[in-house]
Amino acid sequence: MDAAHDIKRYLPTSVKEMKILGWDSVDIVLFSGDAYVDHPSFGAAVIGRTLLAAGYRVAIVPQPNWRDDLRDFKKFGRPRLFFGVSAGAMDSMVNHYTAARRRRSDDAYTPDGRAGMRPDYPTIVYSDILKNLFPDVPVIAGGIEASLRRVSHYDYWQDRLRPSIIADCRADMLIYGMGERAIKEIAQRLDAGEHIDTITDVRQTVVRCPLSEIPDQTTGADVVLAPWQTVKTDRVAQSLNFRHVEEESNSRNGGRTIWQGHDNFAVKINPMYPAMTQGEIDESFDLPYTRLPHPRYAGKRIPAYEMIRHSVNLHRGCFGGCAFCTISAHQGKFIASRSKQSIMREVKAVTEMPDFKGYISDLGGPSANMYGMHGKKETACAACRRPSCLHPQVCPNLDTDHSGLLDIYHSVDALPEVKKSFIGSGVRYDLSMHATGDARVDAVNRRYNEELIERHVSGRLKVAPEHTEDNVLEVMRKPSFELFYRFKEIFDRVNQRTGKRQQLIPYFISSHPGCTEENMAMLAARTKELDMHLEQIQDFTPTPMTVATEIYYSSVHPYTGQHIYTPVTAEQKLAQRKYFFWYDKTYRDDIIGSLQRMHRPDLIRALYPGRPYPSHTISQKTIRHDNNKSKTSHNEYQQKSHHDSHSTAANGIRRKRRR
Repeated sequence: MDAAHDIKRYLPTSVKEMKILGWDSVDIVLFSGDAYVDHPSFGAAVIGRTLLAAGYRVAIVPQPNWRDDLRDFKKFGRPRLFFGVSAGAMDSMVNHYTAARRRRSDDAYTPDGRAGMRPDYPTIVYSDILKNLFPDVPVIAGGIEASLRRVSHYDYWQDRLRPSIIADCRADMLIYGMGERAIKEIAQRLDAGEHIDTITDVRQTVVRCPLSEIPDQTTGADVVLAPWQTVKTDRVAQSLNFRHVEEESNSRNGGRTIWQGHDNFAVKINPMYPAMTQGEIDESFDLPYTRLPHPRYAGKRIPAYEMIRHSVNLHRGCFGGCAFCTISAHQGKFIASRSKQSIMREVKAVTEMPDFKGYISDLGGPSANMYGMHGKKETACAACRRPSCLHPQVCPNLDTDHSGLLDIYHSVDALPEVKKSFIGSGVRYDLSMHATGDARVDAVNRRYNEELIERHVSGRLKVAPEHTEDNVLEVMRKPSFELFYRFKEIFDRVNQRTGKRQQLIPYFISSHPGCTEENMAMLAARTKELDMHLEQIQDFTPTPMTVATEIYYSSVHPYTGQHIYTPVTAEQKLAQRKYFFWYDKTYRDDIIGSLQRMHRPDLIRALYPGRPYPSHTISQKTIRHDNNKSKTSHNEYQQKSHHDSHSTAANGIRRKRRR
């Protein structure tokens, strides 16, 4: 029987399936806000497979109904060891709401994209339900939502600061980051008879402790953050807290223990594990995944799975450190790369899928071209707390050799079953274009760029300059737009040489901290000069655990203490976003009027040569209507990178303060 129909090849999702496996009970039950897809890109499957391989009987309840008689939470009864809960592969609020805080009409991680199959904040809702039903059974929370909310954080959708999520939910413990090692250690210690309350030292976990356990911060052995009572009224203290959290997350050995007082208890955040060894990451990816949705979804389409079903992830981690990105906070800055043998085994499994037509959709990772990269001198990396290895310039200690990645591409393309392999993940062209001074490495990296463009683009190559203006890019931790011009020259030259008509599609963000309306007007003029009508665009959405979000909330940069202008009102955001659509005559008069007020006739001439100045401007209502129709961006879809308005009074206070 093939995997699509053989129920024995999956974790059980019902008591009937459990009995088919010959089990009369389970050790662990996992609850997930996503549909169950048995694939290494889906966290619940990874955790379930990891525990199963360690000898435990594991069941999974995907998208439990939290609104009825709670039968989904009761059906497996009391597990022998613990319950695990996760909101899913995305923070639920990013999943549910747009950057304008409007409810989305679909959910990519649900069969047929149906919305409404998970609550807001499932980590809190699921944990509370389980503790009400089984108060003495440990509840372990994990996943993106728990990971990025592990310390006090700004919640954009409620427009308020929230405490660590462990203070808001009844889970006994949180696991942050990639959880295979932590969940296995916790299971083994519970299985050995330890009580959950005594397990407080596992790396990458967050637990509650008595306030008396917070150490003397003068020793420097641990990091003691400003407490919740302080940061909830002091935005600058919250901003400075973030710097400590990011620096410890970026530490080679996992950093120090972090403490934060929360009313009548302390939140203890244990250090991260160092990046996985090659053997450890191979072990995770080599587990016997079917790579398919559970048979319960027969005849239904899960959009997030469709995107990655014929793709292969090569590594974890990202050292880019972009100000708006959460990858390093969750996966870490240091790269854990799979062996070539492990990658080729998975590629072979993809080629054997019944619907495979010869095309690998992505050989990628968080950033496609960081595979196998590391510091030349590991001792220098061990002492470094720098949040980005690429900004403000590429670290001289970084080995940027792309030859290992080219070898993977060549080996995959040599398989007779593969017609072509594409790179669908984001490519850091500042990394592949960096001049190292080593003639061999520079030649390899030039070849990488040319082979990428010639052989691995499916008609359109997406890259992420994010903006065109240096002052904005500095806050974003992104390179100068001049590099984009240089990369476009390479792209155009390769296209001309090969007779191809491929497109270069850039991603851009409006309303990012540090960005003014005049900056957006310059972006419009520069992209018009490049003959680009922008498609991949996004209004900045603050998500927990990013530098940009802390700036948005506090108006202060956590590292410099400098005040940073940030558009926060709907009017300010719409005033910036309209420049993406300079070519739409609906916006022309309003843009010209804005540029007149800014005394920028040069930009009017650049965008609308020969046009007379208008006598009126269009309404904000028209702008809002058109923005509702604009395309979802990469940032919304990824994290998708979470939105509910707070009170009118609170919004009014924010606007007054910003002015």
